[in-house]
Amino acid sequence: MPTNTALFEPCLLNSTLTLSNRIVMAPLTRCMAGPGLVPTRQMADYYGRRAEAGLIISEATVIRADGQGYPDTPGIYSQAQIEGWKTVTEQVHQKGGKIFLQLWHVGRLAHSHFSDRQPVAPSAVAFEGSVPRMRDLTYELPRALSAAEIEQLVADYAQAAENAITAGFDGVEIHGANGYLIDQFLHHDTNHRTDDYGQTPENMSRFALQVIDAVAERVGADRTGIRLTPGAYTHMQADARDRAVFDYLLEELNRKELAYLHLGIFDDSLTFDFLDGRASEYLRRHYRGTLIGVGGLTPAAAAEGLVQNRFDLAAIGRPFIANPDYVSRVKQAEPLVEYHQDMLTELV
Repeated sequence: MPTNTALFEPCLLNSTLTLSNRIVMAPLTRCMAGPGLVPTRQMADYYGRRAEAGLIISEATVIRADGQGYPDTPGIYSQAQIEGWKTVTEQVHQKGGKIFLQLWHVGRLAHSHFSDRQPVAPSAVAFEGSVPRMRDLTYELPRALSAAEIEQLVADYAQAAENAITAGFDGVEIHGANGYLIDQFLHHDTNHRTDDYGQTPENMSRFALQVIDAVAERVGADRTGIRLTPGAYTHMQADARDRAVFDYLLEELNRKELAYLHLGIFDDSLTFDFLDGRASEYLRRHYRGTLIGVGGLTPAAAAEGLVQNRFDLAAIGRPFIANPDYVSRVKQAEPLVEYHQDMLTELV
């Protein structure tokens, strides 16, 4: 039997969603939206060529204007954006694929260049560095959100989710990882609040859980996924106290019956002392639902992880950029084209 057989078994996510295989196309920021952050026909062709994946998770998509932190990233808050995404979902569905939209607000990693607004965050703590692909822009000091503004953000996430379903997506993934807005609430390095959204695991988890509940109520828990980064490694500093936050949050998620939990990490060989090892191992010990593994997986490593029950689905990132026919190549045991950075400048 081929070593990669496990990758091609179907996966029953829930009563409404069955995936044809266990290969997930990970969200990949490409910065190629058109004017008004509207998805283009070129983007539709790009996703359509990858529809063999059991599930495509779209590139991170801005839920409102002040959530943008990279140039030319698509949005899901205007009618034109919704119409643009319809061309994407139609192509994917015509080819038998399924696709979720990733809902995104970058929080303190936003820049006024994009929206003429001061960035917002849990606390007024700036990130040092420059905006990717726009090195002349350095990050600004964010403004701490008020309780009323947090309530509005929860509503904005829910509306963006509804917009995604209107655009034809099969579901949504809430981006709660990689140091962006929701993740900023979950880590002590970026959350210095002393109100109902800070200091304790329950309070620090509150915003994430409110967003999840609002989105699930709007589009269904069966069509709602969440991406999390329990081990801070990008855009923030780790703090051993974060473990208690995620212990609490994951136990709450076990009650939600979501479509899945998706690890946010670029390299799953990284270990974290306060998590007692790899982030994926920590999530598997604490989360009882469907888990998507990710982080530099080769086909063999992905199949091995499935067989050993370390995760239920395997997300593949950069190899999907280099290989639009990734699924077919792996299934036929054909060599993969090696990814290189120059490929980021063109949608193939």
